[in-house]
Formats: sequence, C-alpha cells, structure tokens
Amino acid sequence: MREDIKSLIRSRRHCVMATAENSQPYCSLMNYAADESCTRIYMATSKNSRKYRNLVWNPKVSLLIDDRHASPPLALTVIGTFEKIADPEEIKRLRNHLLENSPDIKAFLDGPDAALICIRVCSVVFLDNLSHAYREEIQ
Repeated sequence: MREDIKSLIRSRRHCVMATAENSQPYCSLMNYAADESCTRIYMATSKNSRKYRNLVWNPKVSLLIDDRHASPPLALTVIGTFEKIADPEEIKRLRNHLLENSPDIKAFLDGPDAALICIRVCSVVFLDNLSHAYREEIQ
C-alpha cells in the first residue's frame, strides 16, 4: 500500500462504514484505529446494533475515509471483509489501541454490549484529485 494512503488512514479518526441489510445499503459513522500496515481496521460497536447484525449476515463492507479539508480533498474507499475478534488478549490490546485514537469512547467500550470488530482490507480506491483514481488490491 502506498505511503500517502497509509498516511490518510493513520491521520483520521472517523470513517463511514457501509454494510448491507437485505441487499439494501446502510451507513454508519464510526471511530476507528488501524494496525501498523493499515491492512486491518478496528472499530467498536454494540452487539445489538443493526450494523453488527448486518456484518454477521454479510461480512462484505465498504469504508470511506476522507480529508475533505485538504486541497484537493482526499477520499479513500476501502473494500473489506468483517472478521470477528475472539481472543481475549487480542481484544484487550485492540481496546487499548482504539482508546489511544478515540479516548471519548471509553464509556461505550466499558459497557456490556460492546464488540470489537476487525475489517480486513481487500482493496482500496484512492482519489487524490478530481480526475485520478488509484486502485490497489491488498494481499
């Protein structure tokens, strides 16, 4: 993955996540944190939420990460796959990682309903100007 794409992922705290419910799109504004390689993106949601049910039903997901204040504006579409996180040690580590990026979600993460989720990045489409889209498959 190109460094400018990784830089955009690392510099943002929020993304829009699109899931599907009965083949209908559903968007959610999400806090996130990425791993070092930016090939895994971590978020927290409620186990009882529509988005979590959608992810379990259909693990294909799209994320939009942008910097609309840059000149020109930057936009990254991430196509990925939802992966459940089950290992308690990994959950603890990822929880801390999320809190580093978004300390304001601590109360939510402390709740009994919170679930940490992972989106494995499969491909990206990066718009760094109005007329050029860079596409990359992620192995």
